[in-house]
Amino acid sequence: MVGQRGDLEFFPYREDAVHAQHFGLDQHIRAGPRNCAARHRRPALSEAPLPQTRLTQNSGLIYGVVPGGCPAFFRTNPSASHCFTRPGEAIGTPGAYKQAVPRSVGFFVFLAIVLLLVGSVHYWVWARLVRDLQLPLGWQRGLGGVVALLGLSIPLTFYLSRTLDPSSGRPLLLVLYAWLGIVFWLVVLLSGAELVRIAAWIWEHTQESLNPAFVAERRTTLARALGGAVVLLVGGFTIAGARSALGRVQVKRVEIPLKRLPKDLDGFSIVQLSDVHVGPTIGREFIEEIVATCNSLQADVIAITGDLVDGPVSKLQHAVAPLAELKARHGAFFVTGNHEYYSGAEAWCQHLNELGLRVLRNEHVSLRNAAGSALDLAGVDDLQGGRVPGHGADLGAALKDRNPAHPVVLLAHQPRQVTEAAEHGVDLQLSGHTHGGQLWPWQIFVRLQQPVVAGLAWIRDTAVYVSSGTGYWGPPLRLGAPAEVTQIILRAG
Repeated sequence: MVGQRGDLEFFPYREDAVHAQHFGLDQHIRAGPRNCAARHRRPALSEAPLPQTRLTQNSGLIYGVVPGGCPAFFRTNPSASHCFTRPGEAIGTPGAYKQAVPRSVGFFVFLAIVLLLVGSVHYWVWARLVRDLQLPLGWQRGLGGVVALLGLSIPLTFYLSRTLDPSSGRPLLLVLYAWLGIVFWLVVLLSGAELVRIAAWIWEHTQESLNPAFVAERRTTLARALGGAVVLLVGGFTIAGARSALGRVQVKRVEIPLKRLPKDLDGFSIVQLSDVHVGPTIGREFIEEIVATCNSLQADVIAITGDLVDGPVSKLQHAVAPLAELKARHGAFFVTGNHEYYSGAEAWCQHLNELGLRVLRNEHVSLRNAAGSALDLAGVDDLQGGRVPGHGADLGAALKDRNPAHPVVLLAHQPRQVTEAAEHGVDLQLSGHTHGGQLWPWQIFVRLQQPVVAGLAWIRDTAVYVSSGTGYWGPPLRLGAPAEVTQIILRAG
């Protein structure tokens, strides 16, 4: 830090480059003149120019371009009660400051809401599966303690997933994350059981002169029957889901006809990986297996459609290293998913390029066979990238200056991007993001946000294929949505 003036701390570009990358501002910084560092060699703070344009506030760090075009950082003084709020306002202009709510207050409010929700759900589980079954008091207390610990394990899971080393913490996190999926199924099935309880309650109130003792015994019997059914079903779901998620990923072959595909490109193959989610519970061994599977298919192109990682490069570079061994005639390509933007997208794009993958960021490449026939492969940033300076989906830029006579395959993480793709005459879009729902019946809710949950569909003249995903997110469970390595065969016609 150079020093302080008023409510601000000043950081020259070079001294705070790590902050720039962390807050997703590296693209702006790199655009600055190369001699900026020389022009700002530790100036006295009273002489340091204040930012006048392109102000961006991100997590308390303000990025500005000082007169002359040099990038710099300004951070609010922790002892001050004001912070910058509106991008584009010069310091000192009316309204440039406003009272800041401490970030810690927002965090604790969010944490309180989460704990209240988690506590309420686990109390309901205890009430329906322990209390209402009229178990002996000792069993009720013991099982109540177990349910309470399981409730506390949920916030602990997310904390440990960020702090534990992925390789050493994986066994523990597999168990903790599994409980998230089990709770989801308990909520779904207990909700269905509540409908049965309501129907029984309505029936009781339509009857006359029912013996209270008979009613109480009948309710206990119903609670035990429903509770037993829920436990058996959830147990079965968990076993089947774990086998599906943790077993060997199967190759799914899909043939897709494209009207504009030249006949001598008939049979062009693309192997698609999506939503691998390397991170707390998926590591290097899984990547080695997937790479071997992809290479055995001898594809023309390998395409990774986002959500490859859940963590920073510093933690996961060893796990993803086998991706450098991917082999395809025209190479391996990658586009960002929303989880890359939670994990440092700029750093990941650079690292994957170093591994030999071609990262398509709102751009396209033309792929030609020996006969000279061409197919364009385009890729766009995920929609989440719009929140990060220098990122964001731009299909117009991706298709700019291409030969319109060539068929085009678009890599876009989210299926809902197909609406714009259809307007631009894209022949085929490959997407992921949905995991096929991953845990039945989550598919119902996914359909509310995405036009396609899994598989092949058509939006006007544009085909869209949505992978169910190669890995999983969160619970190591899959039910009704098996993982896949997709072998796509393009057909002329």
